Amino acid sequence: MSDARTRLERADHGVLSTIHAIRGIDSVPVCFAVVGDLAGIPIDTVKSKRSMRLGRLTNLEADPRATLLVEHWDPDDWTALWWVRASLRQIVADDAVRADLIDALRAKYPQYADGGIADVIVLRITDVADWSAAASPDRRDARGHPSS
Repeated sequence: MSDARTRLERADHGVLSTIHAIRGIDSVPVCFAVVGDLAGIPIDTVKSKRSMRLGRLTNLEADPRATLLVEHWDPDDWTALWWVRASLRQIVADDAVRADLIDALRAKYPQYADGGIADVIVLRITDVADWSAAASPDRRDARGHPSS
């Protein structure tokens, strides 16, 4: 598994961007779980909302593309910085797939252990791009120094 995929799966939250018909890019912080090549984003009853009809759902109905950005920031050690951007596409999933993603969300977030998920947005991961300040081991020369 690549570093990017591992970082994506282990991230505790991210920013989901969809496309709003008038505003353009519409970004919101989300929690999520990854199972195989799918990402699940909960529609929960744990956090207060004006409506269960979230803007991201309306946006995805008009354009099923989305992006999930996760990152690590360390103000004291810039060699530890990284980000991962997953390109996504909403799909229609059967009940078994939805259940797997809800189980993964409950396992990842204690707040959902006893319920609180009304539904899950199912998105296929179509591409993963990343950047890291630290050179990966395969990009080092024979002395262990980062190579260009």
